[in-house]
Amino acid sequence: MRVSVSEAKAQLTDLVRRAEAGEEIILTRHGHAAVRLEPIKTVPDRQARRALLNAVRQAAAKSSAGPSADRSQDFLYDEDGLPK
Repeated sequence: MRVSVSEAKAQLTDLVRRAEAGEEIILTRHGHAAVRLEPIKTVPDRQARRALLNAVRQAAAKSSAGPSADRSQDFLYDEDGLPK
């Protein structure tokens, strides 16, 4: 989307919202492209990354391991080791 600088003054809030949503907004001056509006990509800080890792670790610790494989063959074979 191309908008002249003079028009952009009246609709700046709307243009910023559209740029944040991913739309390309180019401001023109005398018919020539002058400025492009685009959202700033934030990089998570160390504390936010650590909190995310801790949440993942806690979720993994809460998951159940499932049945033990130590005695999984018991339902297939009888006491003599022959198939049932």
